[in-house]
Amino acid sequence: MTVNHVQIKRIYDAPSPADGARVLVDRLWPRGVRKERAHLSLWLKDAAPSPALRQWFDHRADRWREFTLRYRAELKTNPAIARLHELQRQGAVTLLYAARDENMNHARVLAEFLAASCRKRS
Repeated sequence: MTVNHVQIKRIYDAPSPADGARVLVDRLWPRGVRKERAHLSLWLKDAAPSPALRQWFDHRADRWREFTLRYRAELKTNPAIARLHELQRQGAVTLLYAARDENMNHARVLAEFLAASCRKRS
């Protein structure tokens, strides 16, 4: 099975032809972004952390480690992962997120989870 690379990008960054399928993985629509400007292939709300987990995390650095553990546990039973794997088989995938922090955000955890689950499947 061939699986293509997944990258992450802030939705506020300009689209690129190298993005491939552009998938918004936030539960809430990002402020100030017009739908036409987003150039989305898919808005996959269900790939985002649960509302309870998102609210608990609150982008607090001291909760990052626990957040990643809890979010990965949610992803293990999340049906949206199958959709993302399907997109990966078709070509490049860019996970889009709105968080300001480029290092501590759920899209990074999701991309790492997808990479790890692809290695296990092949």
